[in-house]
Amino acid sequence: MSALEPRVPQIAAPAPPPPPGGILGSAYRTLSIGIISVVFLIAFEATAVGTAMPVAARELDGIALYAFAFSAYFTTSLFGMVLSGQWADRQGPLRPLTVGIGAFAAGLVFSGTAGAMWVFVLGRAVQGFGGGLVIVALYVVVSRAYEERLRPEIMAAFAASWVVPSIVGPLASGTVTEHLGWRWVFLGIPVLVVVPLVVALPAIRRTASGPVDTGGAPAAFDRRRIRLALGISAGAGLLQYAAQDLRWLSLLPAAAGAALMVPAVRGLLPRGTYRARRGLPSVVLLRGVAAGSFIAAESFVPLMLVTQRGLSPTMAGFSLALGGVTWAAGSWVQSKGRMAPYRERLMVGGMIMVAVAIAAAPAVLIQSVPVWTLALAWALGCLGMGLVIGSTSVLLLKLSAPEEAGSNSAALQISDALANVVLLAGGGAAFAALGGGSVGAAHAVAEAADAGASHPGAFVVVFLPMACVALVGAWVATRLHADRPPVPADR
Repeated sequence: MSALEPRVPQIAAPAPPPPPGGILGSAYRTLSIGIISVVFLIAFEATAVGTAMPVAARELDGIALYAFAFSAYFTTSLFGMVLSGQWADRQGPLRPLTVGIGAFAAGLVFSGTAGAMWVFVLGRAVQGFGGGLVIVALYVVVSRAYEERLRPEIMAAFAASWVVPSIVGPLASGTVTEHLGWRWVFLGIPVLVVVPLVVALPAIRRTASGPVDTGGAPAAFDRRRIRLALGISAGAGLLQYAAQDLRWLSLLPAAAGAALMVPAVRGLLPRGTYRARRGLPSVVLLRGVAAGSFIAAESFVPLMLVTQRGLSPTMAGFSLALGGVTWAAGSWVQSKGRMAPYRERLMVGGMIMVAVAIAAAPAVLIQSVPVWTLALAWALGCLGMGLVIGSTSVLLLKLSAPEEAGSNSAALQISDALANVVLLAGGGAAFAALGGGSVGAAHAVAEAADAGASHPGAFVVVFLPMACVALVGAWVATRLHADRPPVPADR
């Protein structure tokens, strides 16, 4: 075109309208069903396997290694989360999700066919690695495939997919363990992997595969972050070991674990996380505070009901079943678009609910207090958790650039898992030191029932500090939005 020729202004084509409907509309139905089925698989495994674990440990003569069957899952999942974040940011979430589901199933098969406890623990480690890959890849799928207005809705669906497993899982697992044997619990779950593979993966390939920047070659993996991930996993394992062995010599692995974890945490979480800097760092911190305080307290609820109030392990587990429903209800409330302007208030209120529930739980140590009051209190706490956990996921994706969704999602999950490890270790150590006896893991209920009652005061020193941690979370929830830029003064 000559410089003298008139230039015709180019009018940009209007943006296409968003697809109609919600997460089950025609544009998203297949993808939503597929990834929700993945979460359902993880939820069913978590509730079913925990019921069968004590029987497996007894038959494999591995009670001494019982705790490591849980800690192995958590420690390898930390490494899987970091690797998945890097992998998904560079090549898309399809591959880490596929490998993760495969490793998850392979770990179940390893454990289900184990002839010795160390093989069983190895299977749990493989399973945890797969679980870490899967959960972060799912967040990246949500970030890429769903509009921002639909993300609260899909997070609520994730929470709802835990309701049925939380009620049916323990009953089904107990029945299978009693009539067919514990191995069939582990070997039966991998069959469920077929549904996510058939439904989810083709839909993800169409909507969220490949790197964000398709114009150039994918960036290389950040080797420093991979080393830090190995450090945080090894440190968490050492800390778990030290917490289960209350001797002076245990200070050595505890110190080594801390030396590995502190620099790794500083390098893997957003800068300013542990100073509760406004914005993304506080979102990541709140996730850890909420999950750690609640899960550490919940781990001792069935144990308290079994040893102090004489409930059977099955009935003690069912006392928490209502919580699955209220958790889903809280997540559904936060998913409503009209609640978006009040999200911070919802999260503050949610953390207060969690603190109240945890503080009220030890009341059942008083024999005149009905057991059902704890079920109601815990349902309130689960309602608060539904408000908080769903909202942290939504805010994280909102505050993350597309090319950082994987790394930031990994940071959120690391905060969650690491807080579980640290607070469970601290609570378990305090419980044992004050006469509670050895508690190998969150689900070591059946063994405790055989061991006899624990000292009531040992439960108090678990629940009340966790309630204080939850109150700290209510303060952190006031710092989730970045500071607004100053308004320029009038000239």
